[in-house]
Amino acid sequence: MSAPAPSPLAIVDAEPLPRQDEVLTEAALAFVTELQRRFGPRRAELLARRSERRAEIARTSHLDFLPDTAQVREGEWKVAPAPAALLDRRVEITGPTDRKMTINALNSGAKVWLADFEDASAPTWENVVLGQLNLIDAYERRIDFTDARTGKAYALKPADRLATVVMRPRGWHLEERHLLIDGSPASGSLVDFGLYFFHNAQRLIDLGKGPYFYLPKTESHLEARLWNEVFVFAQDYVGIPQGTVRATVLIETITAAYEMEEILYELRDHAAGLNAGRWDYLFSIVKNFRDGGEKFVLPDRNAVTMTAPFMRAYTELLVRTCHKRGAHAIGGMAAFIPSRKDAEVNKVAFEKVKADKDREAGDGFDGSWVAHPDLVPIAMASFDAVLGEKPNQKDRLREDVSVAPGDLIAIDSLDAKPTYEGLRNAVQVGIRYIEAWLRGLGAVAIFGLMEDAATAEISRSQIWQWINAGVVFEHDGEQVRATAELTRAIAAEELAAIRAEAGEEAFADGKWQQAHDLLLKVSLDADYADFLTLPAYDQLVG
Repeated sequence: MSAPAPSPLAIVDAEPLPRQDEVLTEAALAFVTELQRRFGPRRAELLARRSERRAEIARTSHLDFLPDTAQVREGEWKVAPAPAALLDRRVEITGPTDRKMTINALNSGAKVWLADFEDASAPTWENVVLGQLNLIDAYERRIDFTDARTGKAYALKPADRLATVVMRPRGWHLEERHLLIDGSPASGSLVDFGLYFFHNAQRLIDLGKGPYFYLPKTESHLEARLWNEVFVFAQDYVGIPQGTVRATVLIETITAAYEMEEILYELRDHAAGLNAGRWDYLFSIVKNFRDGGEKFVLPDRNAVTMTAPFMRAYTELLVRTCHKRGAHAIGGMAAFIPSRKDAEVNKVAFEKVKADKDREAGDGFDGSWVAHPDLVPIAMASFDAVLGEKPNQKDRLREDVSVAPGDLIAIDSLDAKPTYEGLRNAVQVGIRYIEAWLRGLGAVAIFGLMEDAATAEISRSQIWQWINAGVVFEHDGEQVRATAELTRAIAAEELAAIRAEAGEEAFADGKWQQAHDLLLKVSLDADYADFLTLPAYDQLVG
């Protein structure tokens, strides 16, 4: 007896949303279904390969440039020339695709908006579907927003003053439980990419731009190759020219840092550049070298600046690699959220942001990220001072840079050490971020910084690492060891402080106990979870 034919369409397993039929059309779902069936099996193989590679790193505490791809690194090749809309990327703003953010980001004065379905967006079905709808509405210029609390109205500026959108889908490891294909959850990355590409590729071409993407959490050139295969198929499917898609890859995993040239090579017909993603990069170092002993123990996250020797090696190698191959090099995030009440806090923070952006522009980066519109002019001034009228500085080849394999993992070159206050901050930020995420918020202002899922990942990873490495802190004149018991005590204090601060009613309405429990689980379990967002997704409502 022959097997039954597969269902022709994905099955939506969720409560209906307003206007969802404009996104979840039969044709769009047929496209996503085809993506999942063609590329889902290879995605699963590559996720299994991640585990194998991590086991090898645990065994050797070593990484190196790949001997099998030396010919790529030594060969003469370039990525495709940048399209006009991506020639100048000197300032990029990041944020989720809710309606207000969509308008504010497009209007911000930044050259690019990273429209984020990944770390800055908790993947509720509402965020996934209505985020797509907001982008369609923006391209059709039928988007507006009125703040119910303040009455302030928001509308788009003229088209020539809007940022170019570079959309970030979820990483390969995440699934979309609300869309079932052949009985199983679809890949979140293929859902996000597929819906956006299907609806907007031609729209964007008509606007003089194109379907541009940021690719997150990439761990190898083989994963970049899979994305390239997706792009080739997708362009043929909708009938647009090959090479219309452009992708910027976030080098935010330690394994990808050893494969920058190979990643660009795999995507060379579609590559736009590489980006240096700080928090996820540190998270990846902890995750991969968590068994490596004291030499791999990171200090407090805020003590690991971009001038740390191993971070400097990473960013300088990224600039050299990109410019050697004709690609853009995009710098890291300025996460400060300006205060409307404290001018002195702003003054100090703005000086730090300026110094950071001056350094990036001076090092040869072609652009950089900010999290808030008020930071756009500061970053713009830093890059204007170096670029002038030039759209980028890809002609700066940085041939003075030489990075040895060991330089990228020389964690012990840092003088800073973990501190008790660092542990407390990791607990505080972890609980506060996870609570907001469980309520459907992915970009959250905490202690004056815009935090996203990468923040929570480095927070819980550092707690795990410090406990398992037996780190000892100085606290109140005594030596205190990082332990599960100490972490639980700090977490209990933080929960009590939040309850007192918020009041009983607001505390009960939140997800505070749930967030507390989840942080402790992923921080203290002997079996380290690859991604916090995997167990958190099981608890996400909607």
